[in-house]
This record gives sequence, structure tokens and C-alpha cells, in this order.
Amino acid sequence: MPGRPAELKFKPAGTGKRDFPGMHQLEKQEERGRLLHFFANHELLATELMALVLLRFPDAPAAFRRGVLQTLKDEQEHTRWYIERMKECGISFGELPVSGYFWRAVSGMETPMDYVAGLSLTFEQANLDFAKHFAGAFAKIGDAESATLLERIYRDEIGHVAYGLKWFRRWKNPNESDWEAFRRQLKFPLSPQRAKGLTVNVEGRRAAGFEKSFIEQLAIYSRSKGRTPSVFMFNPFAEGFIAQGRSFTPIKHQALLARDLENLPQFLCRQDDVVLVQQPPSVRFLGQTKQAGFPLPEFVTSVGALAERKLGQLRPWAWSPDSMELVAPLFSNLTKQTRAPEECFNERISRLYSKASSAAVLRRTLCAQKHSWLCPEEEVGIAVSSEQDALKVISDFRRAGFHKLVAKQALGLAGHNAIRLWEPELLDAQRRWLANSVREGRQVVLEPWLERETDFSIQLEMDESNLRLLGYTGLLNDRKGQFLGNWAAPNPSRRIPVDMNRFFPDATRMEARIRELYSFIIAELESELRPARFEGPVGMDAFLYRTPTGECRLKPIVEINPRYTMGRLTLELMNHTYPGSHGLFRLFTRAEVQKEGGPGFSDFARTLMQRYPLRLEGEPRARIREGVVPLNDPETAQVCLAVFHVSSSPLTCELRNKS
Repeated sequence: MPGRPAELKFKPAGTGKRDFPGMHQLEKQEERGRLLHFFANHELLATELMALVLLRFPDAPAAFRRGVLQTLKDEQEHTRWYIERMKECGISFGELPVSGYFWRAVSGMETPMDYVAGLSLTFEQANLDFAKHFAGAFAKIGDAESATLLERIYRDEIGHVAYGLKWFRRWKNPNESDWEAFRRQLKFPLSPQRAKGLTVNVEGRRAAGFEKSFIEQLAIYSRSKGRTPSVFMFNPFAEGFIAQGRSFTPIKHQALLARDLENLPQFLCRQDDVVLVQQPPSVRFLGQTKQAGFPLPEFVTSVGALAERKLGQLRPWAWSPDSMELVAPLFSNLTKQTRAPEECFNERISRLYSKASSAAVLRRTLCAQKHSWLCPEEEVGIAVSSEQDALKVISDFRRAGFHKLVAKQALGLAGHNAIRLWEPELLDAQRRWLANSVREGRQVVLEPWLERETDFSIQLEMDESNLRLLGYTGLLNDRKGQFLGNWAAPNPSRRIPVDMNRFFPDATRMEARIRELYSFIIAELESELRPARFEGPVGMDAFLYRTPTGECRLKPIVEINPRYTMGRLTLELMNHTYPGSHGLFRLFTRAEVQKEGGPGFSDFARTLMQRYPLRLEGEPRARIREGVVPLNDPETAQVCLAVFHVSSSPLTCELRNKS
């Protein structure tokens, strides 16, 4: 350990950090002194580490050692400057606790290369951002002396980083890029995340000699600096694996769609979190996403890369056999999630995915809640597990006056799990579909086809204490009832996205009644989830429809999905929009893009962004006021492009009209 006076001894590791004063606090002289105290300790730590380099590596090239000595002298001078200036602000060096993090992170260096990567290219590179940022902050509040001091240190820091970069390039593997070598050289707890500040100062890095590609990679790089990250993954085939087990294999189009959208969990997580992907998104795409105001998580391509890391929670798109198998090695690394693997997914949870289970919850709701504006019990779906039972239920429905029916596999993938039975007599293909769907004890749910007016979804989160309502999103479906997208009005956490005036004479009263109804349903659903030990996201679909006589009614539960949904994704996206904005999440297929005359996803996305340019507003965090943001990379998309459109006015935009 470096010899230090008692008042500058390092505080114990893990005792918490004191944050930099906020910009609004710097107008107080004492707070400016406190900030300078942070910087003085950092300069002293750098001085001590450089002295350690000279002692530890006496056989290093003489030119390298001379450069270290000169940089050490600069750091001593910087420390003195900070001490003098902080005294003028009323703070003495050692008056505040000091961190030894730099020392703990770098002092274990085994080679001079470890030093240039860990100090010169990490902590000193980050100071290109901090020194420039706070020089501007001091100038803004009229503290010209502190601003000038930080500008002088900033200019010196460019030279220090350039010196480290020169030796780094001399010693690195010539077959590796600077970025690849830098990432590989850093040892835990260091990562490139530590090499940047609040914003990435491109000008300073160019002056230090970094290549454009290095700066771009650094700008989009993300990794936790200390908080244990949660791990997210996109596994959209949960129902298929639950229904068929390991024998389930997605068809080519499904596999390509999952590959196209595998990065979508990045919009569900925090900056420090991890998203498991087969291939990380491109630098260009992530750069555009960051410019739109979205924080970037860390992308990891294998579970093995997380084997030695402490993790917070596991957050797959869905708990199911495939996600359990993939993340099983990580359960022992968790610090926040205390549930055993069998509590994350079990037979009771698998039954929650079934549309038969959703129909049962709806039936109990209608038995307890008698309202003329709710669908009657005779319109609730009936689950069957044999072809004979299916034919009988179809006959019973039609005798009751329901001639148009829909049959849904209780467990099946969207777009392939339902057929419409509109003909007076079943067709041979329909009979075969029913027979195949009830094989090996599987179930089909039969229900009347209702003429929908508008669809919406309810987004929930089940934790260890209760089932919480997070908000509402509108649903866009095609004429067959298949998913196209979601939309959200302002205040989606409180507002049901339905224009009640269109459907009910007493709109205000009806909205209150529907809220009360969902309070009951949420309590009812919680009683289903708790015995199963389920925790995580839940989506519930619903719709308003017209009866043949023109009355409007609500079917409050169509499906309950114990997993993330695109509705939940839309709700999270809305957290990045300016208050009062409307948002639309939309999936476009290649056929739709080509129908619009576009040759491919890339040109289509470019056209949309030109037609609806991005505009951000707000302080201190700018949010999207208007514009289009692609949510997966248009350059690599093969079958599907996800787009988020934000508008300051109700969604009459063409992206929605086309649906």
C-alpha cells in the first residue's frame, strides 16, 4: 500500500461511494471544493501507481520508464493545483473520505502492458471526459479559475493518454485491433466501461490518437461498474417447448424471426444489465439507439462468458424448458434471486400458459361480476382434449346461435395456433387440424368468434409480495386476430387506451367500472400465481366487441401470458418518451415492406426516419417527442423489422393506418 498520512488513508472497500455533486449543487463553493477533493485523490492515486510501475518493472524499456517519470511529475503538479484550489473553496485535503479503487484495480499489474491498459487507457482516458465536462460546468456557473484549471489538466491528459496508446500499440498483438486488444487486456474489475465518463469526448480521443472505430466501439460499450446485472434473453417459443418438450423445433421462418428480434430485451433492462444474444447488434445500430436516448446494456454471446460473474436476477422473456436449460449454470451466481430453479419453472407454471387456464379465470370472473356490458358466460371458450369432444362443443355452440367459431391450441405459437370455423360444415383440413391439435392429450379451446371493435392489454408484474398493475397498451391485430403491434396513449400506467365515448354513453363512469373490474381480476389472478411460486411479468389481452344487435361489450380476458409481451415492451419504451406523447410499436414483415415499394428493411427504415425525424426534448434527460426509431438492426434483419413511432398528437400516423 502507498505510504499516506492518516487523514488520506483509503476508506474500506464496499463502504459505499460518495457521488459527485450534481450540476445544480456546484453553485455552492463548498460543493465545488468537494468535487475538487475527488479529483485530487485521483491524481494522487495515479502518481502512486506510476511510482509503483518504476519500482516493479526496472527492466522495462528506458524510454518507457522516462515517460512514466515525466507523467508522474505532471500528476504531482495536478494534485498540488487541486489542493490549492480546494482550499480556496474551504476544503482541506483529507477532510473527506478517500477511495482506493484505482489502486485496488491497477496495483496488481503483472506487466507494463497491464499498466498502460489499466491506467493510461482506462482511468486517464475517462478523465478526457470528466475534465472537459466539469471545465464546462465550472465555466457555466462563473467559476473561471476552476474551469481554467480543469482545461489545463485536460490538455495534459491528452498527452498522457497518447503516451499510453503509443506503448500499447507497440506491445499488443499486431493481428488484433486496438479495441480487441484493449478489451482482452483488461482484467476484472476493469472493463472499457471505466474508460469513459458522462459522455464520450470524441475530439479529445482523436487528439490522443484513437481511431474512429475504437471511439465508436467505446461509445456503445456497456458493462456494470459494480451493480450486479440482471440477465435478459429473448426466447419467444416457450409455448412450443412446453407443449412438445425437446422435440419442438421452430420452422425456418420462426427461427429467423427470433434471430431478428433477439436484441429487443435491451429495451426492458437497465444500462448495467446483460442481454444474451447469438450476435451483438452492430455499432451503427447501437449508436443510433443511444442517440435516441436509450441506455445500452452489455451484450453477451454465451452463458459461459458469465460463469465467473456475480449476477442479480435472471429475466428470460419466458420461463420455460428452453430458457431453464440455457441459464441453469447461472443460478449459483445469483445475488438477488433466491428462488430455486424448480420455483422459477414447474408444472403449475406451465399450466398458466394454457388458454384453457385463461378461459377458466374468465369464467370465474363472470360468475362473480354480473354486468350487462361484460360478455356472457356462454361466450367463454371451452377446452377439449379429443376430436369427438371438439365436434360436440362445435355443435352445441351452433345450436346456441354462434355460427362463427374459432379454435385455438391451448399451447401454441402465435400465428400457427388457431383456425376460424366459419363454414356450416367442417372442412377436411379443419378436421385434420383439430385431430392433430388434440394428439397426446393436448387441448384445444373452442369459442364464438366476436366482432372486435378495439383490443388492448394489461401489463402486470408479480413479485414475492403481490401482483402489481403496471399499465395499459392498445393492441393492433389483423382481421384474423393475429398480432401486428401495440400502441400507448399518454400516461399509460393509469389510462386505459380506449375511447370510451365511442362505445358507452356514460364514458367516465364506464372507465371507472372497468378499473374496478380489473382490480378484482388482478386479485383473482394473484391467487393463481402465488401457489405456483410464479414471479415475473404477466400480460393479459382483452377487447371490446359489438353484438349482432349493436351493443358494445367487454371481453376482459382473452389470453393471460405469464411472460414478457410486446405490450410490456411498449410500456417500457414509453418511459423514454416526452410527457404527453403517443407511442406505437409495430412489426413489419418483408412482404409488407415490399408492398410499400421498398426493396428491403434498410431502405424502408431510412425512409421512415426521414419522413418522421427524431426530436428529443427535456432536461436533464432528453426524451423522444416525435420520430421513428428502429428497434432491431435493419441492415441484418431477414424477416421482420420492429419500429417505435412517437407522435405528439393522437396516433393517426400512417404506420398505424396501414394495419
